[in-house]
Amino acid sequence: MSIKRSLKGVSIRLHHLLVLFFLFLGAQGFAADPEVPDSEDAISAGESIFNANCKTCHRLDQKLIGPALRGVTDRRELDWAKKFILNSQAVIQSGDATAVALFKEYNNTVMPAMDFLSDGDLMNLLAYIEYGGQAEAEAAAAEGGAAAGESGGSGGGIPSEYLTIILVVLVVVLILVLVVLGLIVSVLTKYMNNSDKLDAEDKEFINQKTDYLGILKSDGFILIVTTIVLAFVVKTAIDGLYTVGIQQGYAPAQPIAYSHELHAGEYEIQCQYCHTGVEIGKSANIPSANICMNCHMHIQNVGGKEGISPEIAKIYDAVDNNQPIEWVRVHNLPDLAYFNHSQHVAVGGVECQTCHGPIEEMEVVYQHSALTMGWCIDCHRNTEITTQGNEYYDKLVQLHSESKDALKVKDIGGLECAKCHY
Repeated sequence: MSIKRSLKGVSIRLHHLLVLFFLFLGAQGFAADPEVPDSEDAISAGESIFNANCKTCHRLDQKLIGPALRGVTDRRELDWAKKFILNSQAVIQSGDATAVALFKEYNNTVMPAMDFLSDGDLMNLLAYIEYGGQAEAEAAAAEGGAAAGESGGSGGGIPSEYLTIILVVLVVVLILVLVVLGLIVSVLTKYMNNSDKLDAEDKEFINQKTDYLGILKSDGFILIVTTIVLAFVVKTAIDGLYTVGIQQGYAPAQPIAYSHELHAGEYEIQCQYCHTGVEIGKSANIPSANICMNCHMHIQNVGGKEGISPEIAKIYDAVDNNQPIEWVRVHNLPDLAYFNHSQHVAVGGVECQTCHGPIEEMEVVYQHSALTMGWCIDCHRNTEITTQGNEYYDKLVQLHSESKDALKVKDIGGLECAKCHY
C-alpha cells in the first residue's frame, strides 16, 4: 500500500514538473522577440499615433530633423526601440552607446518623451513604421523615375526654352515676309509707272497716297475712339465698385517671418496642430507662442537662446516677456456675415485649401479666394454633401431620395439669407 502511494506521489510530481516545464517554454516563446504586427488595423492605428506625435520631425524613408524610421526593428532590438520611444533621454543618460551616438549625430536634438503610450500603442506605431506608407513610397519612387526619364530621354516634350526660341523665329519670319511684300509692291509700282500702256488716270490711281490725317480728323473715327474710351472708363469704374472691401491677394508683413511653405509643406505639420479651434469653434484662432515653443524648445535649442535664428528669438522674447505676438489678420469677413469653421471642417469635411488655396506652398500667406457673397453662394450651389457615415444627414437623405441630383449644400438651406445674416 505504501509503495502504491509513493509511486502515485512520484507520478503527480512528474506531472507537475512537466506542466511547469511546458509553461516555462511557452512563456519563453511568448516573451522572446514578439513580431511587429502587420494587420491593417494595427498599421492604421499606428499611423494616427505617428501623425500626432512623430511626423513633425520624422519620415519613414528619408531623413528630416530626425533619422528615417523604416527598418528600425532590423537595426535595433525591439525592447531598445520601445524604451527609446518612451523616453529617449533616459536611455541616453544611462550611457547606452548607440543612443549617445544617435543623439550626437543629430546635433543633440531632444526628442520629447512619450511615456503616455501603452505597449499596444508602441507595437501599432512600429507596425506603421515598418509596413505603413509603402504605396506612397513606391508611387514617389515611380514618379521620380518617370520625371528623370522625361528630363533625360529624347522622347519627352519640348522644353519651354525651345518654345520661346521657336516663337521668336516665327516673329522674325513674319517681319521678313512683310518686308519682302513691301519691296514687291515698291518694285511693281515703279515698273507700272515706267510702262507706256497706262494712261494718266491709271498712274494717278497707282501713285495715290493714303490721307492718314484726314482719317484721324473724320467724324466716324472720332466717334469710334470716344465710344471705346467711355466704355473703358465705365467698365473700370464698375470693376472698382465691385472690388470695394475685397482683399484678394492681400499679403501683409507679419511680426515674425513664419513660412507655411516650410512648416505645412516640407514638414507637413497639420493645420489643426497650430489652429486648434478650427474643428471645435467658429474661429480657427491664431496660435499662441507656447504652441510654437512645443517644437522649437527641442528643435532649435542648441546653445540656448544665442544659438537660434533672429526670427525664432522673437518667439523666445514673447514668452520671456509674457507678451502675445501681434500677428496681422489676413482673412477678414464683414461683421454682417457669419462663418463657422467647425461646421465646414468637422461636419462638412471641407479641406483648408478649398478656401485658403495652396497654403502649403506659401512662403508669405496671402488671401487666395475672393471671399465674396457670390463666391460663397457658388460653392454652396456646387458642393455635394458628404452623407456617408454621418447620421446628421440621415433624414435629409431620405427626403431627398426621390431627386435624381446629388444632395448639395443648397438643398439643406445653404442659400437661405438667415444662414449667414441674422
